[in-house]
Amino acid sequence: MWYDTRITSMLNISYPIVQAGMAGGVTTPQLVASVSNTGGLGSLGAGYMTPEQMKKAISDIKRLTSKPFAVNLFIPEDDPSSEESIANVQVKLQHYENQLGISDQERKRKSFVETQKEYQDKLQIIIDEAIPVCSFTFGVPSIEEVQRLKKEKVILVGTATTVKEAIINEKIGMDLVVMQGMEAGGHRGTFTGDFQASLIGSASLIPQTVDAIKIPVIAAGGIMDGRGILSMLALGADAVQMGTAFVTCQESGANPVHQHAILTSTEDQTVVTPVFSGKPARGINNDFVTEMASQNDLPGYPTLNTLTKEVRKQAANQNRPEWMSLWSGQSPRLSTSKSVEQIIDCSVKQVTDILEGLTT
Repeated sequence: MWYDTRITSMLNISYPIVQAGMAGGVTTPQLVASVSNTGGLGSLGAGYMTPEQMKKAISDIKRLTSKPFAVNLFIPEDDPSSEESIANVQVKLQHYENQLGISDQERKRKSFVETQKEYQDKLQIIIDEAIPVCSFTFGVPSIEEVQRLKKEKVILVGTATTVKEAIINEKIGMDLVVMQGMEAGGHRGTFTGDFQASLIGSASLIPQTVDAIKIPVIAAGGIMDGRGILSMLALGADAVQMGTAFVTCQESGANPVHQHAILTSTEDQTVVTPVFSGKPARGINNDFVTEMASQNDLPGYPTLNTLTKEVRKQAANQNRPEWMSLWSGQSPRLSTSKSVEQIIDCSVKQVTDILEGLTT
């Protein structure tokens, strides 16, 4: 069958469908477990979680499924942003804070040492909880970390946006690599060179990567249904990763305002912008993106992400989508509010129907 790939056997899943590990509350235990229970690989987006929150979420997922699932972690990054750039953007943000009734908020910058410690604590939880799959974004773990996890039989999944980055993932010891095409929603996983140069469409990125490395490739970016799945498999990918398709599903933890924005948007309304977090990310264009784009010398990630956090949170609470980070891939017209099971089952049936049509 078309869904019998080397990835399905490696991950012990029925279908070559991986749910993206979207941080920020989208990947509820119900969502992760439902994907795994339906035959795909669910993924907990633990990038913004504390170790304690991550451990609790893992426990909740285990109560809902006995199937394999993954946990996605962010590689720690140090931000050298100057105090001047931070002060300048705080002045700009004051306008939104006043409109949203935010006052005297504490914007504590987490030190790189603190971030590193949390990351190491999360790696230990992966081991202690016997998580079968761990994926990484924003870089690659160290050789020592790779060896530590592999000793515990953890399958490691990297993220790349260019063939060069895919080769780095393979050399460091990743078992699989997610190739993030420019169509993908959310943060770009670029960790070498200028992100603009890494904005490569999946139709170009996947076959070039497959020809360059030996480890299995997972295609990501704008894949919403069976047509997208089949096209990526035809280009040589062993599996696909779907993110935006699950943001609007019934089990999603995404804010209803965010879900509505995706369900009512079109392919020409998304942009790649660093104004919310300091790191380029694809989302639906809005007033915040347009107005903040004129701000020179924005702080980097994760500093800006911390500075805008309360604005984004209160904008969501007060139904102000014009100031929210509305992450979305380039295929919002294909989004639905179905259940996880319906999304996966419909996608699998669509692939099967297309293949049967080609052979008759």
